[in-house]
Order: sequence, then structure tokens, then C-alpha cells
Amino acid sequence: MVKQIVRDIFFLGQPSEPATKADIQVGKDLQDTLQANRERCVGMAANMIGVSKNIIIFAIGPAQIVMYNPKITKKSRPYKVKEGCLSLDGERNTTRYENITVEYQDESFKKCKQSYSGFVAQIIQHEIDHCNGIII
Repeated sequence: MVKQIVRDIFFLGQPSEPATKADIQVGKDLQDTLQANRERCVGMAANMIGVSKNIIIFAIGPAQIVMYNPKITKKSRPYKVKEGCLSLDGERNTTRYENITVEYQDESFKKCKQSYSGFVAQIIQHEIDHCNGIII
């Protein structure tokens, strides 16, 4: 189901709770909501649709990847960048890392570990920040 985008800074600034198998529908709602906003968005976190759970989604080309309980375990090569967000107006300066390794659970709640670089790594970092209550 396509959900409204939350713009309440107080809500978005709160750290999210761990996701469980009971939150699978939230991942599906994120898929629908990201698809509905694809012309202006490449990633989302569950709190952006009003659910305070550690779940993110991001697009790689036509594919959408959902991560439950993602955690960055390795990062290298910091750089400065300006980012925007559906939940905020305008762009803000932030620091991101060119290369990251993420541990997470997939839609079957199987533990996974994957490395990312470049723009995809930047998207993942932005969404994990949302889960941690960090707003750019």
C-alpha cells in the first residue's frame, strides 16, 4: 500500500526499533511507496512512512532491495556531498563514505552481508541514518 511521506522532524529524529518477521508488510509498503515516488526518490526508511522500525529500501536500476535491521560494519573513503530527502525541503551538506559493508536480514530474515560503493552506498547510508534518528 502506498503510504504518505512523514515530514515530522520530531518523529523522524527518534531512533527506530528492531524489525521482526511481523514487519514484513512494512517492507511491502515501502516497495509500493518507493515505486510511487520513483521520479523523485531512490531510497526510503520505514520511519518515512510512519513506522519506527529498522527497515530500509533502495533502488538499483529497476530492482528494489529491502533490508531489515541493516548495520554498516565497515566504511572507507569519506567525502562531502549535498543530499535531499522527501521528508525535508532543500538540500543539506553531509559526509558519506565511498565504500561500505552492510549486515542485514533479507525478506526471509536470513542474515546477509554485502559491500556497496558509490551512489548506492550513499543511498544506504542516508536511509540507515533515518533508522538511527539522524536527519541530514
